[in-house]
Amino acid sequence: MDIAALSMAMSQVSVAQTASLQVMSMSKDMAEQQGQQLTEMLKSVPAPHPNLGSSLDISV
Repeated sequence: MDIAALSMAMSQVSVAQTASLQVMSMSKDMAEQQGQQLTEMLKSVPAPHPNLGSSLDISV
């Protein structure tokens, strides 16, 4: 393999790696944004009745 072909192959690998990292970064940003939206949505839901679930009746 000559130097020019090796250089082109390395360049193509570098471009593919850069594109892969960029896609991963975009995916991470989207997941963070969805997580923030989910937290905001859960904060907007009214709290359940304060007495419900505080006691459990069990007979054995």
